Amino acid sequence: MLEKYKNLKKTNNDLPIINERITFPQVRLIDFNGIQLGILTIKEALGIAMQENLDLVLISDKSNPPVCRIVDYGKYKFSQEKKAKEARKKQHNSSLKEVKMRYKIEEHDYQVRINQALRFLQASDKVKATITFRGREIQHTNLAIELLQKMAKDLENFAEIQQLPSRDGKNMVMILIPKNNSKSKDI
Repeated sequence: MLEKYKNLKKTNNDLPIINERITFPQVRLIDFNGIQLGILTIKEALGIAMQENLDLVLISDKSNPPVCRIVDYGKYKFSQEKKAKEARKKQHNSSLKEVKMRYKIEEHDYQVRINQALRFLQASDKVKATITFRGREIQHTNLAIELLQKMAKDLENFAEIQQLPSRDGKNMVMILIPKNNSKSKDI
């Protein structure tokens, strides 16, 4: 059975622990149907695997004695990769989305930005609300803070403030997180 894995150009650390690579003196053996065959020596376990024309695969080396299973290694590897792919597919990484505006924003444009932020929050993403200043507009930071507080109030049913409005160069920034996703506040 090991012949089909000999041509792989990998280091010993990367190779799977199957058949003759299992170095434990005794193992707990589970057959192809999932039935426990008990604690056997490695030679006996390899003999049973060879009789069934399958591979002996180390499942858990942490237990005492280690657990091995008799399986077709190609099918086993394929099913493990498929499970890992499904787990990655179901996982959602929340990212930081940005909503930019000026402090002199009209009501309709403001509503568009609120709807964008709401859409991001419903997708479990963080929202970074940024107000940019140009030239002498930087003197009116109080108006920008009022606008960001108004935005936080309008989105209070869907979001919590993670970072209060703060100045960042020529920008005023506030970060909102979805309410159902909020585990801690950094206020």
